[in-house]
Amino acid sequence: MDPFVRRLVQRMLDPKRPLSRNRHFHTFATPEGRAALKTSRRLRSLQADILSCREEGHPARFLRVGVEDGEHRIELLLERVSGRRVSLLEPDEFALLLELDGIRDALEEATRAA
Repeated sequence: MDPFVRRLVQRMLDPKRPLSRNRHFHTFATPEGRAALKTSRRLRSLQADILSCREEGHPARFLRVGVEDGEHRIELLLERVSGRRVSLLEPDEFALLLELDGIRDALEEATRAA
């Protein structure tokens, strides 16, 4: 992941110092800005699903896929909608996900349960 995109995503996900899309509209008009926006939305959505599954008693299943690629696979059983969500994350995306509130604990719990 491009370092600029990573920094933008970190700023967008930081609850103490949020980055306003309205104030910095010129930043998000670039390809890097659009990539950061897409990644931050995806990670926020994944965070919400992981935490809601944990609260419902169905923790995420967490698997490491492709050792040389370093990809991470997160599988969620969504009982409330009778569905499943599978996300493949690159190492940088996974590191950003772990920085979000409650995610590290939820994934450690899922690893122990497996």
